[in-house]
Amino acid sequence: MFAPGKSFLATALGYQCCIKGYKVLYYNLGKLFNKLMMAKADGSYMKELTKIENHDLLIIDDFGLQAINNEKQLILMDLIEDRNQRKSTIFCSQLPVKNWYDLIEEKTVADAILDRIIHTSIRFELKGESMRKKMKKN
Repeated sequence: MFAPGKSFLATALGYQCCIKGYKVLYYNLGKLFNKLMMAKADGSYMKELTKIENHDLLIIDDFGLQAINNEKQLILMDLIEDRNQRKSTIFCSQLPVKNWYDLIEEKTVADAILDRIIHTSIRFELKGESMRKKMKKN
């Protein structure tokens, strides 16, 4: 028996939302950025944002694994702004929240994004060794 990790918990919450009839979308942040940057290039960006906005819950995994610069910070701002106080978003991150500000290149944009994320959130901070490491030992 093992305790679940953050991605597992987010997925379990998403699954329960699905059972209750809510629409849920799960993305790794890097892949989500790639998808939306491609959508900007082919002119389908607003259509893709609308698809995401139409989901009741958006789960963003691996937040903080890469710096958020230039176009990515504006994409994140669009995502957050569309969902702010209307829809739910779960962020899964290895990085403590106190370090998130340093991820976003433009500090004015960082203030705006984090103000919308952090000040209206419920946080769960998991402690302990990575579940992948624990399972590998067994």
